[in-house]
Amino acid sequence: MNAAQRASYDRDGFVVLPDFLSGTDCDALQSRAAELVSGFDPGPTRTIFSTRDQGHARDRYFLESGGAVRFFFEEAAPEALNKIGHALHDLDPVFDRVSRQPRLAALAREIGLARPLLLQSMYIFKSPGIGGEVGWHQDATYLHTTPVTVTGFWFALDDADRENGCLLALPGAHRGPLRRRFRRAGEAMVTDELNATPWPTVGPVPIEVRRGSLVVLHGLLPHASSANRSSRPRHAYTLHLIDGRASYDADNWLQRPDLPLRGFA
Repeated sequence: MNAAQRASYDRDGFVVLPDFLSGTDCDALQSRAAELVSGFDPGPTRTIFSTRDQGHARDRYFLESGGAVRFFFEEAAPEALNKIGHALHDLDPVFDRVSRQPRLAALAREIGLARPLLLQSMYIFKSPGIGGEVGWHQDATYLHTTPVTVTGFWFALDDADRENGCLLALPGAHRGPLRRRFRRAGEAMVTDELNATPWPTVGPVPIEVRRGSLVVLHGLLPHASSANRSSRPRHAYTLHLIDGRASYDADNWLQRPDLPLRGFA
């Protein structure tokens, strides 16, 4: 980041880095995702991903996906995929190569991750006409460390705008508290209300970006995306990092008992 971009990230809790991924890298991720889908047999049971009711969190297929590559379907269109997750960056060579390029390692250090670990990855489809909305949330609700260090790298694999469901953010709201924790409680999943402070009254900002752009998201930044009601796709690849110096809470939903976390090496 240059000085202006770093100031923007500190002030707003997010920053856009245009043209971070080459067209070749975008093509490679999209082609590989298509190959994974073509080889996937959903069988008789399909796990629906929904941020509205978290029903997928009762499904072992989802809860054990932290160290696997698994497929999740749209709530409003169960025949269509919502995303692939959550260890593409470790288990697939194409995603591994793009996720561990030196520019990303340098960026992680620049934003303060002294010992960056790649925790979670998702290929998000947001298909034309059916791609579901994602409600307002903070990433630290779901991927919690003490202190909070989770950071999102969101790569646009298609142009993203208000019509096809681009990211929305509340600039500056990352300076507020963590509102909720989504965690394991024995065999169940629960959501703890930590702080009842409403979201700031600042108006949501649409983060409209071109293909290849990288959006860096602070773990406490409230962000969302609307449904894709356009005729265009809005594919994206998301990578979440944490700092290995922090404590990764043992009750986080995402656990990888058989796949140790790795950095960029």
